[in-house]
Amino acid sequence: MKRPLSILMIIGLLTLASVTFAEEASVSSTVQAVEQAAPEASPPPAVDTGDTSWVLISTALVMLMTPGLALFYGGMVRRKNVLGTIMQSFVALGVITIVWVLYGYSLSFGPDIGHVIGNLDWAGLKGVGLEPNPDYSATIPHQAFMIFQMMFAVITPALITGAFAERFKFSTYLVFLVLWATFVYFPLAHWVWGVGGWIRNLGALDFAGGLVVHISSGVSALAAAVIIGKRKGYGAEPMPPHNLTMTFLGAALLWFGWFGFNGGSAVASGSLATSAFVVTHIATAAAALSWMSVEWAHRGKPTALGAVSGAVAGLVAITPASGFVGPMSSIAIGLTAGAICYTAVSLKTKLGYDDSLDAVGVHGIGGTWGAIATGLFASKAINPAGNDGLFFGNPSLLMNQVISVGAAWVYSFVVTLILLKVLDVAMGLRVDEESEFIGLDHSLHGESGYML
Repeated sequence: MKRPLSILMIIGLLTLASVTFAEEASVSSTVQAVEQAAPEASPPPAVDTGDTSWVLISTALVMLMTPGLALFYGGMVRRKNVLGTIMQSFVALGVITIVWVLYGYSLSFGPDIGHVIGNLDWAGLKGVGLEPNPDYSATIPHQAFMIFQMMFAVITPALITGAFAERFKFSTYLVFLVLWATFVYFPLAHWVWGVGGWIRNLGALDFAGGLVVHISSGVSALAAAVIIGKRKGYGAEPMPPHNLTMTFLGAALLWFGWFGFNGGSAVASGSLATSAFVVTHIATAAAALSWMSVEWAHRGKPTALGAVSGAVAGLVAITPASGFVGPMSSIAIGLTAGAICYTAVSLKTKLGYDDSLDAVGVHGIGGTWGAIATGLFASKAINPAGNDGLFFGNPSLLMNQVISVGAAWVYSFVVTLILLKVLDVAMGLRVDEESEFIGLDHSLHGESGYML
């Protein structure tokens, strides 16, 4: 009875939040006033130093999220696999950076081919210089925009590793990074953010990566969990996190870095970045409390792992909406995210797949809710360049969001499934039983995370 009661309480809070939307719209109208205050007679300089500083700082914040993810995931596995897990995140910084420079940025944001992919005009960063690009970086150097987007490409495949932690071959993983980025991330980034991309043309909104980052990684994690199979002994022996202190530190770095993830996506240091920054924090706080409360009612105790998982779920859910919603809407999004993601994680055992570190339940389901919530709560009073959602009189945006979510789910799952099948035949996906028993740290890397 406690669990339904908690759900009802959250629904009640959602209803209360909806009453405040009119007030929120009037307050946030100041965003438009600020944007319109600059006189037309004095255009901004070609490169704005304030905007450039903010984007470069945001780039550094997003870069820090990948080591933060390494610690977050590393603390959740068993001690014998901590370095192997950390390496899977850290090595993405190297691999994806080089791939992004060689051709990834060009495929993602380069001149459009058939509304599905960019061409190779910008391969090797040819033509991507220190002058602004009017399509993507009107007030900052093109290279600043490029490297900001690079950090998104780096962390996204690292998120998938939560589904196959403690059993994946490192050599195969290196190849998987390149293939997955090439055939899943780069096309999706172009669909959603690239000029000419079909989802962008559809009018669907994704401010900072709900589809491109979280749905793509979460759904791919589901495909990986299904193909790779369960850890040896899963369900028969305990596999608790070995170091929740490390996980807490990783979660704190993720929360910190996410201000650059969402706020930096405004590509300017003005009022829109401020709004995205504020709602990111509010939604995260709401989701942490929501997950903790539902878990408390369901299991009788509020866990530390649950609190930080709820925070990450809130960060995920607010990401696509962060540039389009106000504070009260973000509370509703966060509260719902905590409850939904907790439920999704709780169901994985019943559904029979081993999503080791909850990548599917947090990123796949949280990203899906966030994209749909954008279609409900988006308001042009917050961002005139966006659109109004269902609760502000425009049901068509919700339909566009649902279409984009469906496309991201199907494409990510099918392509990842194919890639893993091919890699399984060519290289093998799993370590052998002896290596899994010993642990990835010794068997793959010849090291130990702790000298005790």
